[in-house]
Amino acid sequence: MSMPDKSCKDFIDVLASKSPVPGGGGAAAMGGAIGMALSNMVGNLTVGKKKYADVEEEVKDLVKKGEKIIAELEILVDKDAEVFEPLSKAYGLPRSTPEEIEFKNNTMEQCCKTACSVPMEIMRKSYQGIKIHERMGQIGTMIAISDVGCGVAFMKAALVSGSLNVIINLNAIKDETFKKATREEMTQLLEDGKKIADATFDLVVSKLTK
Repeated sequence: MSMPDKSCKDFIDVLASKSPVPGGGGAAAMGGAIGMALSNMVGNLTVGKKKYADVEEEVKDLVKKGEKIIAELEILVDKDAEVFEPLSKAYGLPRSTPEEIEFKNNTMEQCCKTACSVPMEIMRKSYQGIKIHERMGQIGTMIAISDVGCGVAFMKAALVSGSLNVIINLNAIKDETFKKATREEMTQLLEDGKKIADATFDLVVSKLTK
């Protein structure tokens, strides 16, 4: 059964167990999907209200984009577990001869690069979700504006958590060109995403405390 298809209790139970998957990456993706769902809830509560008729089409578009991100993050919950399996097997490869050492090093390198790909994608989707929350916080219904704040907090957590899973894999990679390019994108997503998420959260607080 796919991880997102499990009950919340089942997912939390296996997350807390000795099982290596799901781990931080899968939890980040799931948290991001939950955050995106909160933005969509605000959007769906906004649509159909006369007070927000002038932004209704834009809100519908935000919800549609949010649905796509939710679906993609749900896939990444399982994908994170899939890319970890070959990496865990690579750790157990023998190192008794020069040939075995070379084979293990090359296998580890490729597995770590592949393992980087999923948390990087989680970060990209989280950043996109944060941008949607930014706009939803500006135009969404006031009756649920607090949920934009909750949602963007989840998205920020997914973004930051994703970066940790990128870093731990980068530490085992020797390809400096790959590491440099990945670190640059990761750092940019992290800096920009956190800045927008914090500003959106502050906007929500200001609207709630007027």
